[in-house]
Amino acid sequence: MGKEKLSFKEVHHSHSPKTTLWWFFLVATCIKVLLFPSYRSTDFEVHRNWLALTHSLPLSQWYLDETSPWTLDYPPFFAYFERFLSIFAHLIDPQIVHLQEGPNYSSNKVVYFQRVTAILSDLSLIYGVYRLTRNLDSKKQKLVWSLIIWSPVLFIVDHVHFQYNGFLIGILLISLSYLEEGRDLLGGCIFAVLLCFKHLFAVAAPVYFIYLLRHYVWGGMIRGFSRLLIMGGVVTAVFASAFGPFFYLGQIEQVIRRLFPFGRGLCHAYWAPNFWVFYIMSDKGLAFILRKLGFNIQMPAASFTAGLVGDSSPFSVLPQIKPYVTFIMVLLALSPCLFKAWKNPQPQMISRWIAYAYTCGFLFGWHVHEKASLHFVIPLAIVAPQTPEDARHYFLLSIVSCYSNFPLLFEAQEYPIKVLLLLLHSILMWSGFSAQFYVGAETATAPSTNSKKKAEEFGSEDSWGETVKKKKKGFVIGWSERIYLIGLVVVEIWGQILHPLILGDKFAFAPLMLISIYCAFGIMYSWIWQLISIVKYL
Repeated sequence: MGKEKLSFKEVHHSHSPKTTLWWFFLVATCIKVLLFPSYRSTDFEVHRNWLALTHSLPLSQWYLDETSPWTLDYPPFFAYFERFLSIFAHLIDPQIVHLQEGPNYSSNKVVYFQRVTAILSDLSLIYGVYRLTRNLDSKKQKLVWSLIIWSPVLFIVDHVHFQYNGFLIGILLISLSYLEEGRDLLGGCIFAVLLCFKHLFAVAAPVYFIYLLRHYVWGGMIRGFSRLLIMGGVVTAVFASAFGPFFYLGQIEQVIRRLFPFGRGLCHAYWAPNFWVFYIMSDKGLAFILRKLGFNIQMPAASFTAGLVGDSSPFSVLPQIKPYVTFIMVLLALSPCLFKAWKNPQPQMISRWIAYAYTCGFLFGWHVHEKASLHFVIPLAIVAPQTPEDARHYFLLSIVSCYSNFPLLFEAQEYPIKVLLLLLHSILMWSGFSAQFYVGAETATAPSTNSKKKAEEFGSEDSWGETVKKKKKGFVIGWSERIYLIGLVVVEIWGQILHPLILGDKFAFAPLMLISIYCAFGIMYSWIWQLISIVKYL
């Protein structure tokens, strides 16, 4: 007799989760390769210069060199990472790492090399996603993988615009995975490593500190003190390995100045969609009204239509904002989360708390870039499949985050790419969430006692029949979310068609300003939603 044939279902489940994950990565890689010839931002040249700088100069000159305007302003571990990559860059084409002849070098060799390094560095993201989802059922696993590995924002920011966010967020996810497993020492150590790669992730440091203090250190004088010493020793060792050589060289102050250039101003040239957009617009509105009333209101040195960059203050009426003000506001916004982390440090909640921390930093931080929305959108993808409410929130937030990054790709040939990526992602999210939360058709007309109990457990105050009807709807979003998303389409039509048609070249910054303001409402909604969830339900 021949071998018995496997059923379709058996064949489907014969693939291990690891194999399926690699298929997800392979599909993403194919898309990234197709994006090789696309637009490259100045960040591409920034990272090429860092390859040249770390390869051509001794370590003592890394944070002093000003050959290029794109000076090194990331922590030492990232500089070591660039030094490692420069070894291979030199073998492929020595001009890539030439400090004087390399600037604005754009041969296919340098393009392909840097694009490939961004793809390969995403392996840390793959590992982090795998660790965080390996205990989930197959359906949730694949949904989370699709949300993160096929994230349109990562495609746009890392593989068109060019950065290494996937690599860095992967390290964050690895840290979170160890915390969720209760392996706090390793989770804290990896987060310290992340901070030595990119210091902007430090917004979540207060949450890490409170959570680890309460969950890992707390519990008896001797046990607590010994664990405090262990954790402190591990974190100190990580920072010493990164910053120690520069401390030895007497350059630690120079490194700090490079890492925290507060002179860049409150806002980026393209305003990130956060709280300060409303503050700026309020100031402009008040200045306009007061001037109409006859008050002598001076125009600020920083132009409203050219963005806000440098040391000039953009405010005419409202108080000027200093870096310490934004720091206090972030801490105040974080305080409910810190209280919950202290009161009840639950490992299964750490991803939500960290995402909330990065949302606070994005909304109230100093000189925030629109790309930083990745820091909270990606961790929230881990919890999105848990409840319909989480899914609805993530659906809206993910679309807003992606759309707010559209201005990064401003050339006409990239326009279909970013629109297609967002549309495909939206369809994928809708399909995935609908499959996750769809229950099925009603099979009985009269409810049984057990059915009524299940309906009550489901949390509905309606009758059993109404509960089933609601379940049959599957994944739905409310009317307010629908109206808001339709508004995004209106904003895009205005910026791409109506504004050039009606106003021509006048008020050139207005379409970007409109995107920033409108998306700020969506990000603010997400922050309020997360805050209520933390305060009310956790």
